[in-house]
Amino acid sequence: MNTYDLLVVGSANADLVVGVDRRPGAGETVLGSDLTTHPGGKGANQAVAAARLGARTALLARVGDDGHGRLLRESMEAAGVDTSGVLVGGAPTGVALITVDPTGDNSIVVSPGANGRLTPADVRAAGELFAGARVVSMMLEIPLETVAEVARSLSEGARLVLNPSPPAPLPDEVLAACDPLIVNEHEAKVIAGEELGGDAEDWARHLLSLGPRSVVITLGADGALVADAAGSRRVPAVKVKAVDTTGAGDAFTAALAWRLGTGESLAEAAAYAAKVGAAAVTKEGAQASYPSAEEVASL
Repeated sequence: MNTYDLLVVGSANADLVVGVDRRPGAGETVLGSDLTTHPGGKGANQAVAAARLGARTALLARVGDDGHGRLLRESMEAAGVDTSGVLVGGAPTGVALITVDPTGDNSIVVSPGANGRLTPADVRAAGELFAGARVVSMMLEIPLETVAEVARSLSEGARLVLNPSPPAPLPDEVLAACDPLIVNEHEAKVIAGEELGGDAEDWARHLLSLGPRSVVITLGADGALVADAAGSRRVPAVKVKAVDTTGAGDAFTAALAWRLGTGESLAEAAAYAAKVGAAAVTKEGAQASYPSAEEVASL
């Protein structure tokens, strides 16, 4: 019996957000809106997004013993996330500095803080969380050696979902555990270690040759491509008016991971995740924008 539908292992940040008419160039200063602070980080975002949808969700992460850490814990607990795996101390809570332009596009700089202190020993000490999880989702805002330890710590029958963001070359043992590996075009090129030619189907075939059991390539307004040994399939985007894209990819990944755990096919899970990601961009902020299952159904 699984205790959790989804265990997320990853980062928890405070998002410091400023709206700008345009992003500054090198050496340039521009004026922006008032600064706002939101709970964020790819790990915390995924956990909250999944919990809002109704998934039994836990998070393994590290925050600082500070106001930002308390903000994150309160946000996750309010969404129904099990925070027993959220460790405290070692460094200040991670911070993301985010600018958002009038089209909703964003630029982000992350100071990892306590996220960089989530260690392989922390993973080994969280055996009960892994034993109770049907699906484990990760990202790369934590040390790569910790990511590798997670790949080694999966319980029998558990499925690993990895969004390698920010992208970095991955060890073979991590790639081999991914089911799926979720990437955008930029991440796909970094993981492949070379310039990818051809179309998304060609990229998927190349990535699969590196070891993942399945691959999802997100294509923005063109939707997504899902691929495994049986072939590939396009998943259309859901058309909405974007207000803020911050955290939308995390909502997509969380929804896909959860639905895979319910027994849906990769294409079915990705189609549902596309709705969740679309709903998320219609509101400002990351976690504050995440929809309930009822809101997703209305799309």
